[in-house]
Amino acid sequence: MLCTHKINVYLYQIKIYLQMKRENMLNHLLKIDYPIIMAPMFLVSNLEMMKAGMRSGIMATFPTLNFRKEGELETVLDELNTYSKLHTGSYGVNIIVQKSNPLSLKHTRICLEKKVPFFITSLGNPKDVVEGAHSYGGNVFCDVTNLTHAQKCAEVGCDGFIAVGQGAGGHAGPNPLQVLIPALKERFPSLPVVAAGGITSGAGLLSVQVLGASGASIGTRFIASTEASVSDQYKKAILSSGMDDIVLTSKLSGTPCTVINTETAKKMGYTQNWLEKWLSNNTRTKKWFKMIVQLRGMKKLEQSILPNNYLRLWTAGKSSELIHDILPCEEIISRIKREYDQRLKEITS
Repeated sequence: MLCTHKINVYLYQIKIYLQMKRENMLNHLLKIDYPIIMAPMFLVSNLEMMKAGMRSGIMATFPTLNFRKEGELETVLDELNTYSKLHTGSYGVNIIVQKSNPLSLKHTRICLEKKVPFFITSLGNPKDVVEGAHSYGGNVFCDVTNLTHAQKCAEVGCDGFIAVGQGAGGHAGPNPLQVLIPALKERFPSLPVVAAGGITSGAGLLSVQVLGASGASIGTRFIASTEASVSDQYKKAILSSGMDDIVLTSKLSGTPCTVINTETAKKMGYTQNWLEKWLSNNTRTKKWFKMIVQLRGMKKLEQSILPNNYLRLWTAGKSSELIHDILPCEEIISRIKREYDQRLKEITS
C-alpha cells in the first residue's frame, strides 16, 4: 500500500511539473500561450501561416529568405507587428548568419529596425543578432546540433537553443534528441532548449519535455496545411512518404539537408564530389563557393514547389511517416493540444 502511494505521489509530481513547464517557462519568455514553435521553412512559411499560429497562441516563425524582393520583408514585418497586438501568440524570424548568405546583414538590419521579438539563427556566429535584439528586449535562440556550436552561442549571450536532432527537416543534426537535449541541459542548465526533429503530435511534445526540453519546434507537419503555398504534389508527397523515404544530401546547400528521395533527388545525388568538398573547405574559396551552391539550390527548390513542375525536389523531415492529412494550421495546433492533454492524462491517471 505504501509503495503504491509513493508511486501515485511521484506521478502526480510529474504531472504538475510538466504542466508548470508547459504554462510558464517558454511561454513566459516568448510571451506565448503554448510551448510550440512553428518552424521556419524555406519557401513554405508564409504570412497566412504566421497569422494562424499567432491566433493559436504559439510562436510562428519564417525564414527572412522567403521575402527577398526589395521592400517585401519590411511590409511583412509591419503587418505582423500590428497583428501580434491582437492575439496571444507571437512571431519570429530565422536568419542564416553564415557569411555565405548574401542577405544576412541586410535582413538582420531590417529585422532589428522593426524590433522583431524573436530570432532563430542558423549556421554561423549570432553575436550581432544577439546584441541588437537585446537592445530592445528581443530574444535569440540558436539552431544547434552539437555542444561545440552551443558553447559558442552561449558565450555571445543567446537566450536559448533549438536542438536540431536526427530526423529534422532541412538541415538536420546527426545526434538523437534523447542525447542532445539532456546534454544541452547538463552543460547549460539555465538556458531553455526547444526540441526539433520528428515531432508532429502532442505525444511528441510531451516526450521531449520529459527529456528536459521546454517546448518543441514543428515544421514538416505544417507543410501539409491548407495555408502552405506549395504545390499539391509536394503536400501529397508528405502524406505518402515514410521515414525511409527521407534522405540527407549535401548537394543542395553544402550542408547536409533532408529531402524526399524522389527521382530528382536521386539524379542530383547525396554527397559532394572531391572538388566540391575542396572548394567548400578551402579558406580562399569556401565563402564564395558555398554562396554559389546555396543560390543554385534555392533556385531548384523554388522551381520544385510550383504546380506541375517536372522537378521533384522537396525538403521534409522523417516525421512525414506520421502525417496522413492536410488540415488548416489552427486545426493542426488544436489537435496537438488535445493529444498532449490526453496523453498526459493517460500516464498520470
